[in-house]
Amino acid sequence: MGSIPSLTPLPPPRTLTTCGFTWFVDLVSSRRPAPIVKIIVPIKQVPETTAVNLDEKTGTMIREGVESIVNPLDLYAIECALQLREAHGGHVVALSMGPMRAERALREAVAMGCDSAVLLSDRAFAGSDTWATGYALAAAIRKLAPFDLIICGERATDGDTGQVGPGIAAFLDLPVATYVGKLDEITKTSARLSRLVEGGYEQLEIRLPAVVTVVKEIAAPRLPTLRGKQRSRKIDIPVWKPHDLDIDPAKIGLDGSPTRVVKIFRPKISRACEKLSASSDDAVAAAADRFVQFVSEKGLL
Repeated sequence: MGSIPSLTPLPPPRTLTTCGFTWFVDLVSSRRPAPIVKIIVPIKQVPETTAVNLDEKTGTMIREGVESIVNPLDLYAIECALQLREAHGGHVVALSMGPMRAERALREAVAMGCDSAVLLSDRAFAGSDTWATGYALAAAIRKLAPFDLIICGERATDGDTGQVGPGIAAFLDLPVATYVGKLDEITKTSARLSRLVEGGYEQLEIRLPAVVTVVKEIAAPRLPTLRGKQRSRKIDIPVWKPHDLDIDPAKIGLDGSPTRVVKIFRPKISRACEKLSASSDDAVAAAADRFVQFVSEKGLL
């Protein structure tokens, strides 16, 4: 990512902490950071249950007849964006790709407080893997520019890959930080943050605009308000097709996805149990010998 210039020190500040962000409020008006322009939150509609089936021919999930919800881990990204806007101004856009029923997920995001929403929906997008999804979402984000920050959930609960957020960053050639649990300091041009890693946190400084994926520690999602629900029912959500974006149609959908599910099958689990009676000293010795023999045969000894 290269070296990142250090932030310019500010005079003695007031501090406001929200969503893990610590805002340093400059008392000298001429040096006060400019407000955030736009925050984009990609979200996904996922099955409410884990009891879903896969199409053995295409290797894709069968979503028909299954109740769908906003990906639970995306709610943390939405909350983080909303608290950031409340602290520093700006505009929050929820973005999703999916069938037309995914509009429900976007309306829920608006009910929570997002300012606007955009849906990518067309048969041409169907079957996209994480690479093709990141490619299409990145094209939509270019159209939504300018922006300061893209906040993604850690992963989607139906795929568990955690690849789309970093994929968006790669297609947009932006810095990316994953598993962010706290943004320690943020200005118009950069952010200091803490990444959740094995055994603790890793502290980084990243230039803006950037992509971050957040974990549950970042914030507690709010519930939609009555006013938010009323607004979400009235808001117009534009639907973008492939021809609305600067993309190559050969790089989206099932045919444009470089990954393939080669085979789907249910594993056959067979269990065999050998019981040894050890009611006497000789039987205990025989059982011990048999146990040693068993683990040796399995290559465990």
